[in-house]
Amino acid sequence: MGLRDFIESTRRVLTVAKKPDRQEYFLMLKITLLGVIIIGLLGFFIGLLFSFLGVGRVA
Repeated sequence: MGLRDFIESTRRVLTVAKKPDRQEYFLMLKITLLGVIIIGLLGFFIGLLFSFLGVGRVA
């Protein structure tokens, strides 16, 4: 791929791309935060379960 092809494809991407509006931005923020909370709770409960079972404890 030459420099000319790279510039043309970059120009095409920039013309198609748009800045998200306020509603779309907050929707992405909510989905991301929900995913972080779910992963965090899952890790917490797995750690809690392992601590009750004594898994991973060095003798």
